[in-house]
Amino acid sequence: MPFIRVSYLENQYEEKDLPLISRCIMRALIEHFNVPEQDYFQVFHAHKKNEFYYSPDYLNVSRTDKLLYIQITLASGRSREQKKTFYQKLAWLLSAECRIREEDVFAVLVETELEDWTFGKGIAQMIP
Repeated sequence: MPFIRVSYLENQYEEKDLPLISRCIMRALIEHFNVPEQDYFQVFHAHKKNEFYYSPDYLNVSRTDKLLYIQITLASGRSREQKKTFYQKLAWLLSAECRIREEDVFAVLVETELEDWTFGKGIAQMIP
């Protein structure tokens, strides 16, 4: 049940790039977190230069204006190892498929519980 927000600096990615980025994110989620293919909810946000800030070298990672912020809200329960391999696969896929430098893939997982979700109609579908 992930909900994904992707933020980037406007004019760094073209409209044609976004579906491919989206598919790479979803592929990593399916492979590493067993997310169903139909559980597909993503939004992309382009930001003006005065709305987008980052450290170009925090933790010795060299970032550029092609930086992607990928925030994934999902149910809790994944192990540290699953998360580590997910991050690696996500960066690799975006590099291999979209020519995005691995250093420009910034991802954060925000864990929630099943009762924190409704997928419409005011119903907590994940609670029996």
